[in-house]
Amino acid sequence: MKKREYSWPVGHWDWYQHLAFKHGIRVGDLMFVGGQVDKTDQGEPLHAYDLKRQTASVVSHLETVLHGLGSGLKDVTRLVAFYANDGNVDEQAFLEHVGLCIINDSGDTLRDCGPAITAVPLPCLALPGMMVEIEAIAIAPASGNDRQVANPRGLAPLPAPFCHGLRCGSHIWVSAQSIQHHAISADGSSDTRDQTAAMMNQIGAVLRDLDADLNDIVRTGCWYRGDGTRNSWEDQAVVRGEHFPDDAPASTELPTSCLPAGELARVDAWAMRGLDGQRLERQAYHSERWDWPILLPYPAAIRCQDLVFLSAHLPLSPSGQVLSQQGLNEQTQTVMGNTEHTLAAFGLTLNHMVKQTSFFFGSADRKDIVTNQTLRSSFYNEPAGTSTGVPMPALAMENTMVTVDTIAMT
Repeated sequence: MKKREYSWPVGHWDWYQHLAFKHGIRVGDLMFVGGQVDKTDQGEPLHAYDLKRQTASVVSHLETVLHGLGSGLKDVTRLVAFYANDGNVDEQAFLEHVGLCIINDSGDTLRDCGPAITAVPLPCLALPGMMVEIEAIAIAPASGNDRQVANPRGLAPLPAPFCHGLRCGSHIWVSAQSIQHHAISADGSSDTRDQTAAMMNQIGAVLRDLDADLNDIVRTGCWYRGDGTRNSWEDQAVVRGEHFPDDAPASTELPTSCLPAGELARVDAWAMRGLDGQRLERQAYHSERWDWPILLPYPAAIRCQDLVFLSAHLPLSPSGQVLSQQGLNEQTQTVMGNTEHTLAAFGLTLNHMVKQTSFFFGSADRKDIVTNQTLRSSFYNEPAGTSTGVPMPALAMENTMVTVDTIAMT
């Protein structure tokens, strides 16, 4: 296993209970920061319901964790910002404020060079009054790691310093695309399939500007307007799959009822392409332990170079049926067992995990997050990689109570 460095700054915020996960991890040039929130070192939330103050604190926490890895916000390449929105939060204003905090804390070094960002509006986060949680990926400057930005014509500009696409070395991140980002065609489509196809075309345009294409994607994620039923999940999953006739990437898809009016889906991507312009070899694994309920090309995991990207694992049977007789703890046990099995197909264990996100059926309730975190943590040796836990009012299919996606490094 490559040397790993961990970050847990002195006096940094903590969880209510001891966990194996750390706030940050670095393996080689890559760094991962788990979801940062505005809390005390005893786990108590701060600045309840104050989105702006919490956002400023969270961005500062990102800088602190990265500093512990010999880095900082100046090296961030991708952010995922979960935020609570009851319909009264203007997402554009929220992103502008996140961007301003990043520019201020990074010394203005990022103004013209990224990062990519995915904003995820949800009914609530893990605790009452918690308004924002942001996770990050960063790459340390090194030979071949120059940053290249893409903002294709026809896509509405994102607030500074964010960009539609960022390439750093062989890694390419594409910000979540939506009809809100199309400067011309906000075509008013009321069809999830049409909007998802449009998002994939926008991702393709971003990748072309960075000397790559859809076939270089190793991981794609979709947030869609859904109600937790298979019917609302199926359309976007099928349409995205149609764009990958050969080697499909790992995939995560989750519903949210909080997307802006008229927006039915938003899609982001992580791609990898060799610095010499050549396509990188990939290895796919399709699990015999579980499968999708319909024919889809997404594998259980993709390995590219020293990274293994797992599709979001669900409590499904080999025939694609939700194990509906299981409760949250039992489903989490099943999903973690399947995750361990998938990693073993690449000769890895759970302790190779660098980033894991758990989406679980729950609300802004201390008991829900503590239960989920404690159980998942029990599968890992300490120190473990980073973790984010997000409660959801519904998941992709009926009776699903937990979905876990994972990134591991050899």
